[in-house]
Amino acid sequence: MCELLGFSAARSSDITKQLREFYSHSSTNPHGWGIMYSGGTLRESLKASESDKLSKILDYIEPQRILLAHIRFATVGSIRQENCHPFTAADVTGRQWTMIHNGTIYSGSRLIPMLSRQKGDTDSERLFLYLLDKLNSAQAERPLHPSERFKLVEEIVFDIAPRNKLNLMIYDGELLYIHKNMEETMKFREIGSGVMFATTALDDGDWQEVPMAQLLAYRDGERVFEGTKHKGIFVPTLQYITAMDAMNI
Repeated sequence: MCELLGFSAARSSDITKQLREFYSHSSTNPHGWGIMYSGGTLRESLKASESDKLSKILDYIEPQRILLAHIRFATVGSIRQENCHPFTAADVTGRQWTMIHNGTIYSGSRLIPMLSRQKGDTDSERLFLYLLDKLNSAQAERPLHPSERFKLVEEIVFDIAPRNKLNLMIYDGELLYIHKNMEETMKFREIGSGVMFATTALDDGDWQEVPMAQLLAYRDGERVFEGTKHKGIFVPTLQYITAMDAMNI
């Protein structure tokens, strides 16, 4: 499966060690990598360990306050740059949104209209475009306040999560949204003045499980919003497990 990493802090922190460990997992997630950090957003449909661009980033990256990172195992969509995460775009107010996703949208009829607009061919990109559509509709007359943005993202999660694996990290320029709905697929720990989230533990620190089926939002390393727990928990079927085994995931 793909792997996710997110970081939010009040002050810039050196997370190079964790980043190097994260990208070393590209041996089992070889179909692309991406990063959103203070230097911008970059992605390649190349195994992370074989990327000269990523190697230079990891050699020279400065301490960070906010960061998203992704390594891809292609389950839906071909191996091309347009299918790599993060996905990023501005809403109608000019606010920049960035999303990384680990999962598959099995029940996604509401995302079908996005097929004609997406640049790649992944369900993750369709989900991101659907999110932007909802945001734009809600902000036709005025920008949403942070609590309103959180509520809207929570409504989308409630709507999409049932029957789908929806492990998400989303950044809106202010808030970092965190959500998982499959057991033992996302952990967190405090680092410096912030908090790091990852699919698997990246060092020997005190990693704990992210709460299940509940949207959370962080600002500057502090949890500022907690959503209501929902029932859209993804339980792998025998067909899902067999497919993952066949892919050596």
